[in-house]
Amino acid sequence: MKTFLDYNEDKYNWVTSLEGEYYPDYLDEAIIFYKPVIAKFRELVNESTTSSQLFSKINEYPVALRIQLLRVFKKYVSPETSVEMLKVKSKESKIIEYFGGKFRDIDEVKKQILKRKDDDEALISVLYEYKDRGKKGYSLTGVFFEWFEAKFSQDNKEGRFRISGPTGAGRDIILNSVLDGYPKKTPVDFIIWNQKNEPLVIGFARYDSDRGGAQEDDRIKGYSDNVTDILKYAEQHKMNLKIMFLNEGPGLLLGSMWLDYADLEKNGNGKVRVITSKMLEERLNREWIES
Repeated sequence: MKTFLDYNEDKYNWVTSLEGEYYPDYLDEAIIFYKPVIAKFRELVNESTTSSQLFSKINEYPVALRIQLLRVFKKYVSPETSVEMLKVKSKESKIIEYFGGKFRDIDEVKKQILKRKDDDEALISVLYEYKDRGKKGYSLTGVFFEWFEAKFSQDNKEGRFRISGPTGAGRDIILNSVLDGYPKKTPVDFIIWNQKNEPLVIGFARYDSDRGGAQEDDRIKGYSDNVTDILKYAEQHKMNLKIMFLNEGPGLLLGSMWLDYADLEKNGNGKVRVITSKMLEERLNREWIES
């Protein structure tokens, strides 16, 4: 497994600006996030015997992934219904009653989806435009949550993971509210849990546009202190906690930021990973989460 430092030589290829993107510049990034959504939709289509059953299966998933699946469902199955209408789970039976007769037949859906690939650029572009429409850029954590739930939502013998935290402007998770006896009120952006509701990964997410100088030093010093505190707590309580920094933005390319983050990861002795959006597929896997 490559370290964050190993990406330094071509680091410009691993950072994405989330502001003012031009088509088709964002497609590579969008494919990373939305390809698993389309793959999951294809899987559910193949498992379903009717389009109404497909709709019901989609409604069983966590909200972030469910909304993305419903956007694909609208395009393939029910263009007359809005996603705002479809996403209200309590209205599932009424939607099927009033609109189910106009759902495209599941056999036709299967026929059409066979013609397309999971990295369907046309559909992925549409999905990308939905994300925070009308806002500059998009929510780093929101899109990460969608990718994570699509990637790790499978129920299998290994068990599935759960991720919690705000996907937009919501309140951060305060560590001493979820970790008994944690000594500080440290805000974090997300936590990855196992089926036993045990925390596995503590996550920090940041988008840096032009950070440098004293700001850069303060950020790294604060993160270093967090790593020390979390790993010390984990050792004391015999917990197998990891720490993930989901970072993005051109600020990572300024000054010594990249090397500072590489040192932060190195000093974590395998318990810390710094990951940009484009590194997710390579660096965030079940083996590390459970290690």
